[in-house]
Amino acid sequence: MNRGAIEATLDAPASRRRRVLRDESIAAAQRRHFVLFDIIPTAGALAAIIALPFVGVSWIGVSTFTIMWILNLVGIEVGYHRLFSHGAFDASPRLRAGLVILGSMGAQGPVVSWASNHRHHHQHSDTDEDTHSPHAGGFWHSHLLWKWSYPYPSPSHYTPGLLRDPVVIRTSRRYTTWIALGLIVPAIFGALAGGPRGALEGFLCGGVLRLVIGQHATWCINSLCHLVGTRPFRTGDRSTNNAWLALPTLGGSWHNNHHAFPTTASNQLAWYQLDPCYWIIRVFARCGAATNVKVPTRAQVDGKRRAADLRSPRA
Repeated sequence: MNRGAIEATLDAPASRRRRVLRDESIAAAQRRHFVLFDIIPTAGALAAIIALPFVGVSWIGVSTFTIMWILNLVGIEVGYHRLFSHGAFDASPRLRAGLVILGSMGAQGPVVSWASNHRHHHQHSDTDEDTHSPHAGGFWHSHLLWKWSYPYPSPSHYTPGLLRDPVVIRTSRRYTTWIALGLIVPAIFGALAGGPRGALEGFLCGGVLRLVIGQHATWCINSLCHLVGTRPFRTGDRSTNNAWLALPTLGGSWHNNHHAFPTTASNQLAWYQLDPCYWIIRVFARCGAATNVKVPTRAQVDGKRRAADLRSPRA
């Protein structure tokens, strides 16, 4: 994106900052990113599925996929989403940098763009202005196709704090480096564990397949978690909870909970709602890397649930 043009508006009063940027250079960057980091990896994943029966899948492929999947989702859900988009907790400089790196490995966009678009989504959720609502554009639009080109939510309006964070900006400038690292690291591990065949297995499983399947896991929250599931809270949109996506998204699919309490570090509002990302945030807090961890009180949760029960019909 044209970062200079974005930052040039930072010193303007908030009321004068453009909320959405429409610029051909931005649109060209969006299309370029779509081809390089959505279409080409998908083609690579299809090639990997064809090649893996001949290469073989051993513990190397399973372990690299699992480890890289978890690390990448921590970067996206804990970092990009709960920390940088919603300020659900405060993080040390090293943790902020680490989460930017891990999130960038998923090739879902630089953190500032991701967070700006997500805050815009919350402001206009499931309306015609929402860039990725299935109720405005259909399933495939919300799942993937919206990324081809869309009105760009201005970071100077939606995420001025991130633009002023030197750790976030300095780390995210190497966005493509971190994507490449996410492909190279599992290949190196595979090589050390199993030679050339292990390197190929690590690259295909922990690199390519992990990247593409991880992207679709996140995109399911944009699409399926606004179409199918339960809605214990009335949130002014069509967000839903999906238990069957809870583990693949590490707790991100308790999406109605999230829209009810956007700034919470925990989506686990009932004992059976597993939220591994919150457990990881608790570990960071115990280590002193995370502070001011925000969680709604039981009274707040019960009050919002009672308010939902009093409203009818349930839409």
